[in-house]
Amino acid sequence: MISLNISSDTKKEYIYRQIYKQLKKEILLHHFLPHEKLPSKRELAKTLHISVNSVNGAYQQLLEEGYIYAVERSGFYVEKLDILPPSQITSRGLDPVLAEEKESKKDWISFSHMSADRSIFPFESWLSCEHKALKLSRLELNDDSSRFPQGLYSVRQTIARFLSVARGVNCFPEQIVLGGSTQFLFYILRHLFGENTRYAMENPGYRRMYESLRMERVRLDTIPLDRKGISIDVLKRINPNVVYVTPSHQFPTGVVMPISRRIQLLNWAAETKDRYIIEDDYDSEFKYETDTIPSLQGLDSYGRVIYFGTFSKSLLPGLRLSYMILPQPLLKIYRKRCGFIMSTCNAMGQLTLQQFIDSGEYRKHIRHMKQVYINRQKKLIYALTRRFGSAMTMHGANAGLHFNAEFDTTRSVQEIAMRAKAARLELYNLQPYCLDGTDLFSRPAFILGFANLPIEKIEEGVERLYRSIF
Repeated sequence: MISLNISSDTKKEYIYRQIYKQLKKEILLHHFLPHEKLPSKRELAKTLHISVNSVNGAYQQLLEEGYIYAVERSGFYVEKLDILPPSQITSRGLDPVLAEEKESKKDWISFSHMSADRSIFPFESWLSCEHKALKLSRLELNDDSSRFPQGLYSVRQTIARFLSVARGVNCFPEQIVLGGSTQFLFYILRHLFGENTRYAMENPGYRRMYESLRMERVRLDTIPLDRKGISIDVLKRINPNVVYVTPSHQFPTGVVMPISRRIQLLNWAAETKDRYIIEDDYDSEFKYETDTIPSLQGLDSYGRVIYFGTFSKSLLPGLRLSYMILPQPLLKIYRKRCGFIMSTCNAMGQLTLQQFIDSGEYRKHIRHMKQVYINRQKKLIYALTRRFGSAMTMHGANAGLHFNAEFDTTRSVQEIAMRAKAARLELYNLQPYCLDGTDLFSRPAFILGFANLPIEKIEEGVERLYRSIF
């Protein structure tokens, strides 16, 4: 007779699940012979002092998963199963190398440049727009998303109008492709070019994009910067087909590309038909003391600029909504090669964003964010200048959500990083963004983001930074 340990405490687990799990374990351990008959439902229920329904639930689950089979008017029998190989997984749990860091960030101060301040996001306004979108756009929500691989058309119309005013971008809604992330859209773009396409990136530059291209095993070069941005002389010498740039606020140095260099870059791209510029306008919303700089794409009269943007910096990273704007020749290739790819942006998020922009709430939110961030930026610069004096040199502080600082110190970058961690200070150095492995900075250099730095924490953050560096 089968021996099962059944607990009457159904708060922990239903009785039928207890029977199911124990019988499954016994079968997998081959404690039953192949084709051995199991006790009838009534017999087992009587033995265990439980209901027939509980036994029936367990048997039906085992039957559905293939552990047993039923013979009409006879009963249930154990399937013949091969023996599973011995487990190679340690019983001690997860390999420590694979464990994710779970350290509490309580009492930490962050100079991270990776996201905006979630606490100033207008959740009530967003929810209001979401309710309005749900009320007005039920048909779009019910549509098969495969019909709109580039995203909902009405949403792309709104984004096209907004970008025309805010960034000087010239495009039709048909040219916009929405995606869950810039990396995903870049993966799609990669497949619009031939296998022999040669790519180039700014150095120092965006490490994630660099690694994404390397993973695709493409021909990839890095191009140094000068005071105006990417070096045109080196670009002409390397002669890639596609070059990736961040002209409005170069990442990570913060250099803003002047009009003279933009024209040179566009003229280079126009020389042959197989050259393209990828413009990543990742935090263009945030320009201080002067108006925002129009996009490179808006100057392009040759159809050579592929424009990338994201709402992650200005809204919430978790909303996952980015976009790319394809020149018309590449749009034709996209429709042919990638038109089958379903959109990675959920329709509700798209429609809420549309309402958020059309209602004027997005512009209102951007104005509020800019005021918050410029106050933090000014106070941070003041505190840094007062504490470090001539031992610090800053770069790229006139735009975006971060700037860079180099320090005259005898400590190494590695030593500073360890001291910062001990001081519960989140700090990122610039060495990882030197894409060719060469350290391009003669002194320890760090990215100082202020989006997640509350104004009341600035003085303490600067003091922890000082103790880490000196």
